[in-house]
Amino acid sequence: MTNDSFKNINQLWAYVFTETLKRLGLTCAVICPGSRSTPLAVAFAQQAPDIEAISILDERSAAFFALGVAKATGRPVAVVCTSGTAGANFYPAVIEAKESRVPLLLLTTDRPPELRECHSGQTIDQVKLYGNYPNWQAELALPVPEIEMLAYLRQTLIHTWHRTQAPTQGPVHLNIPFRDPLAPIPDGTDLSHLLSQFHPEEFFAAITPTQLPTPNSQLPIPSEWSQSQRGVIIAGVAQPQQPQEYCRAIAKLSLTLKWPVLAEGLSPLRNYADLNPYLISTYDLILRNQELAKQLAPDMVIQVGDMPTSKELRNWINDHQPRRWVIDPSYENLDPLHGRTAHLRMRVENVGVGGEGGVNYLPDYLRLWCDAESKVRVNVDDTFSKMEDLVECKAAWLISQALPPGTPLFISNSMPVRDVEFFWKPNNLGVRSHFNRGANGIDGTLSTALGISHRHQSSVMLTGDLALLHDTNGFLIRNKFVGHLTIILINNNGGGIFEMLPIAKFDPPFEEFFGTPQDIDFAQLCATYAVQHELITSWQLLQQKLNPLPTQGIRVLEIQTNRKLDAKWRQDNLRNFAADTLI
Repeated sequence: MTNDSFKNINQLWAYVFTETLKRLGLTCAVICPGSRSTPLAVAFAQQAPDIEAISILDERSAAFFALGVAKATGRPVAVVCTSGTAGANFYPAVIEAKESRVPLLLLTTDRPPELRECHSGQTIDQVKLYGNYPNWQAELALPVPEIEMLAYLRQTLIHTWHRTQAPTQGPVHLNIPFRDPLAPIPDGTDLSHLLSQFHPEEFFAAITPTQLPTPNSQLPIPSEWSQSQRGVIIAGVAQPQQPQEYCRAIAKLSLTLKWPVLAEGLSPLRNYADLNPYLISTYDLILRNQELAKQLAPDMVIQVGDMPTSKELRNWINDHQPRRWVIDPSYENLDPLHGRTAHLRMRVENVGVGGEGGVNYLPDYLRLWCDAESKVRVNVDDTFSKMEDLVECKAAWLISQALPPGTPLFISNSMPVRDVEFFWKPNNLGVRSHFNRGANGIDGTLSTALGISHRHQSSVMLTGDLALLHDTNGFLIRNKFVGHLTIILINNNGGGIFEMLPIAKFDPPFEEFFGTPQDIDFAQLCATYAVQHELITSWQLLQQKLNPLPTQGIRVLEIQTNRKLDAKWRQDNLRNFAADTLI
């Protein structure tokens, strides 16, 4: 863009804004329609192809789509909206970005100060709109035709960019007021003197894409770890950008200490199983056997990342109160159990370990765990391999073995994440699992999955019907979406997770207010959005549809199950897998 192409100060301001972000490394901006955001929308559109500008109607869906792109790439993504309640619709995604540490750049445009607090249309108080959730937040000054103010804008954006990534990744909010005119038309300002001082290459010369420093220092293994004969490593919920490196680090620690690794289904460890011979995937089922749970009581626990979903595991740790260490680079408190816990603020890759112990020799405690895992895993696999009925629990088990290598997989909250923890079979497929386990909500499920899938390998989502229905506006992204997403829909016509709670025994009001059946014909719903739909009538058919995957479009594979029978199956079987396991 040449100096003589600027018609007003808003246009120049927006150019400096988007050019600065482009040079910092921004490659994707999600734009929601509206008037007040016109200067930014036009400027982002003009940054193509360096910045992909994607128009999405629904602000909540747009923010979750941006969240998904940021999860998949590990880089900040911008999301832009107009003034008024538009920005309020970003809030659920802001919370999730904060809690799951995802870099998100929230750009809410606003009326100028003179149009606030006077009933001017589409105006609310947007300053600190998201409370304490952003890593950092500020309101920009109004555009001013001064070179010093353009420098202020540039430097503020550099700081903003850094705060999306350090000291912990997360959302940053800029509130951006504009006066009219919003379109690139003359505003009566003589910009000639300003533009004579503005030399873009010199002005932007110091901006370079930033890389977060990777700490190189190694922490020697604390002596307490080496001395413990009854220690376990818990590999919790994690979405590392380099999953194989992450898995190798935990495996090396496990082999050195000769401790078992209790690997959450949402950890990459179960998808790189050959790296670790002491991997325990059935711990939730094992710990339902009270005698086994007592025999396996630990005296020390190393927790890597967030605590797993399993209530059985949490109760077990709480009951025995082992000494605990949490390894995670964030500055957050990752111990919801409030135990005797020390936090090591670092990546597990930077825990220095010596030579690996011999694999042939297993201490008694480790052998107990490995024997229990072997027996319970055989029980689980035998049960599901013989199961022909469409009971929803089998979906997670089957998917863990059927996907093409490296497939990105988004796992919805409620029952899908729990079935993955219970039944996801260790494999060597390198599946890239994603999820919104920061705040554990069902909002934005479809939009996040589409963001993860956009311009990446053909992807899959596992979801229940309520989570999908909660975000059907995500289907509006279909015309902007590049790639493929297969949605495995477990349709049990309601909230299956509530069937597992004590309230399920009280009906009324259970069915109306907790089960909440919606009675939706998903074939018709998909037809409305021109999305492919297929009813899955057997597990064999599902397996055929998952490998190979299509390369374009959105597809729903619907598995209809009975919510009451699904719940009864869990109640009858979860405690039985380890019931006859004696060690």
